[in-house]
Amino acid sequence: MTNVSYLNIQQWRENKAMGKWNNEKEARKEIKEIVAEYYHEFIEKERRNYLFKPGDRICYAARVFDEKEMQSLTDSVLDFWLTSGRFTNSFELEFSKWIGSKYVHLVNSGSSANLIAFSILTSEELGEKRIKPRDEIITVACGFPTTISPILIYGAVPVFVDVSIPQYNIDVSKLEEALSEKTKAVMIAHTLGNPFNIERVKLFCEKNNLWLIEDNCDSLGALYTINSETRFTGTWGDIGTSSFYPPHHMTMGEGGCVYTNHPVLSKLILSYRDWGRDCICLPGFDNCCGHRYDGKFGQLPQGYDHKYVYSHFGYNLKATDMQAAVGCEQLKKLPEFIKKRNRNWNLMHEKLSEVRDKIILPEPVENGIPSWFGFLITLKNGCKKNRGEVVRYIEAHNIQTRLLFGGNLLKHPCFDLVRNTDAYRVVGELRNTNYIMKNSFWVGVYPGLTDEMIQYVAEIIVKAVQ
Repeated sequence: MTNVSYLNIQQWRENKAMGKWNNEKEARKEIKEIVAEYYHEFIEKERRNYLFKPGDRICYAARVFDEKEMQSLTDSVLDFWLTSGRFTNSFELEFSKWIGSKYVHLVNSGSSANLIAFSILTSEELGEKRIKPRDEIITVACGFPTTISPILIYGAVPVFVDVSIPQYNIDVSKLEEALSEKTKAVMIAHTLGNPFNIERVKLFCEKNNLWLIEDNCDSLGALYTINSETRFTGTWGDIGTSSFYPPHHMTMGEGGCVYTNHPVLSKLILSYRDWGRDCICLPGFDNCCGHRYDGKFGQLPQGYDHKYVYSHFGYNLKATDMQAAVGCEQLKKLPEFIKKRNRNWNLMHEKLSEVRDKIILPEPVENGIPSWFGFLITLKNGCKKNRGEVVRYIEAHNIQTRLLFGGNLLKHPCFDLVRNTDAYRVVGELRNTNYIMKNSFWVGVYPGLTDEMIQYVAEIIVKAVQ
């Protein structure tokens, strides 16, 4: 088989044998050019020639990329610096500028980001605000488990309140009822790209001296306005978290980050992410402070190597530079990704309006501009079909669906060991949470979907609920 990539590789070998390249930089440049040609010849051409036909598989999410990500990844592979490095530094800097948080730290997943965000609040450096075992954290049961698992892992007590429909975020009218003398924080997610009522939650936290952790993994790029000030979600609280898993707004394959404007929290994030070290030298660097061997720490001997002093019980949750290399290019595309997601969502909303009598259509929060992750649908009591029937019909037409994650996490087997104990607390009946658990599902709006695909998905949903 002859193709442009094969011919270029042959030419590359001939050029190298002839001594065409004066240095490694020239060779690297040509390798990346070959990668770009490979993309255009095989991946882009296949996409360009594809014409959607009803019945073709429509996923709820997929990677959207071009030759730039492949070239950047190749650049990183040629470095063969397999831990965090120059691409990580570049991504953290550019993400910081984009989202508006002073400190951004890349990690290996959004779940790890949530783990670190909560873990650091248990540190003794935080004094009276430190979260201790049996302290309470207000959250919701209608969501993803890794928003609440760090709370339980550290022996704190999640306090579950209900959510609203059709915004699918925390019911802020329940906050005061959830408050106790043990409450130390609120840790909740912005659901499927729709911000929660940040104004009410933030005011509640400030009034009661509570930490606010924004799980922003499904809502990157959403905006919220308070008193004429507009910011990205994830930047209103004390700590924000993001995920770069393939279905999300941008991808690194795996990956996530933690961000904050607090210098003390930033230092703690670095420590907990990097084994709990007291030293904050980047991988591959030593003695940046010039005092590596002259400190006194704990009960260690004077001058013990500061690079191996551990001030916390931490983890190794760093991402690789190869992941970051992909992220650097994805970040440049993120604004257009968000525009396309919102366009797809609006088109889906328009097409499904004809069956409002059978489904509850989602609504954006007041004062917010969502960055939609998916289109969430809840069946009304008047719908003659149950969710199982509806979802099976849609899936039978090769359209991928998803439930709203755990629905009600308290109903899952992971709670069997602590069920009906004081390991958690529930405020009220969680009526909406349970209704969502039985009646809600969602479909994708990711940037790879065309108008024709959205139209087809909407048509099938309309038929499914009839």
